[in-house]
Amino acid sequence: MALTGVIFVAFVLVHMIGNLKVYGGAESLDGYARWLREVGYPLIPHSGVLWTLRIVLLTSLIAHVGASLVLWRRGRQARGRFRRRRTMTPTAWAARTMLLGGLLIGAFVVVHLLDLTIGQVLAPGNHRHPDPDGTIHAYHNLVASFSRPWMAAIYAGSMLVIAVHIWHGWRTVLQDAGVTGRRLRAVWATLGALIAVAVVLGNALIPVFVQLGVIA
Repeated sequence: MALTGVIFVAFVLVHMIGNLKVYGGAESLDGYARWLREVGYPLIPHSGVLWTLRIVLLTSLIAHVGASLVLWRRGRQARGRFRRRRTMTPTAWAARTMLLGGLLIGAFVVVHLLDLTIGQVLAPGNHRHPDPDGTIHAYHNLVASFSRPWMAAIYAGSMLVIAVHIWHGWRTVLQDAGVTGRRLRAVWATLGALIAVAVVLGNALIPVFVQLGVIA
C-alpha cells in the first residue's frame, strides 16, 4: 500500500510539473507531449517509455486497490462490534475519507482518460488525435475540454480530493515503515502537505484560467 502510494504521488507530482507547460502556449505543451512519445528513441521504440509507465501505473493501481481492500477488511475484523469514537481532527477526517476518495479518484481517472487521451467525452469532431506526421494537439484538446464549465469543475474538484488523499496517505508511509522519530515524521508530513498544495495549485488553476480566458 505504501509503496504503490509513493509511486502514485511521484507520478501526480511529475504530471503536474508537465502540465505547467500549458502556460508556455501550444508549442510548449504539444512539444512536451511529443517528447513523451519520443524519449529514448531510437534505442527505445516510439512511445516505449510512455507505455512502460502506463503498465507500471496500471499494475500499481491493481496492487493499491487490492491492498486497500485487504486492510479495510482486516480493520473491520479487528474492531469487531466495537466502534472507535469519532473525532473531528483533520487527520481523522482525512482517514475516514480515504476509501470514498479513492473511489472518486478512480472514477475521475476513467473520465480523464476517455476525455483527453481517447477522446470519447469531447463533442464529436472537437478532439484531435495525433496526426500521421507525429503532430500532437494536446493544447487544443485541453482548452476544448476545460472550456466546458462542468468539466472544469470536475477536474478542479478532483484535484482537491487527490490532494486530501496525498496528504493523509503520505503521512502514513513512515508509520507503515515503522519510523517513529518525531522530527523526521514532522518533516515528512510537511513535505506531504506541500506536495498536496502544489498539486491543487498547479493543476486546479489550469481549468480556472481556461474559464477566465487566460489560457485559450
